[in-house]
Amino acid sequence: MSERSPAPGGLALIQSLVNTLDIESGVDSLGRAEFGLTEDELPAARELRESLRAALLAHAGHPPHRTVTPLGELLARAPVVVTVDAGDGSAALAPADEGPLLSRVAAAVAQALVEGTWTRLKACEAVDCHWAYYDRSPAGRGRWCSMQVCGARAKMRRYRAKD
Repeated sequence: MSERSPAPGGLALIQSLVNTLDIESGVDSLGRAEFGLTEDELPAARELRESLRAALLAHAGHPPHRTVTPLGELLARAPVVVTVDAGDGSAALAPADEGPLLSRVAAAVAQALVEGTWTRLKACEAVDCHWAYYDRSPAGRGRWCSMQVCGARAKMRRYRAKD
């Protein structure tokens, strides 16, 4: 839905995961090969996706779209390790195994926390959208994934409600 550029770093993984469900049309593309999921892993991945969406809605100041497992509970199950670069001594959290989506998401969230970018990843406030987008606005007050679509619809609804 969004014409915005992808989120930076590991947040791009989270953004693309959340955006596998088009709420307006109901199309769910989570089973694509890009996430390397088996059929058995899809239910847990969907649970993770919706917990992430709830967290991104919270970043934008909105309540969860539905009852979900708290993201912290899911991420507590993720095996991650601290890596240290021998050359410059820099440290980072990394998935213990590159396979599990949960570990990759946990490492991406941790890195975004360190970089101060985690709260800039938000979900569109439009109830028929909730698409993930990275808020690059100077004040960090973006509300919609697309000003031309979701923002325009919201403004038109407010305008019509005045009559």
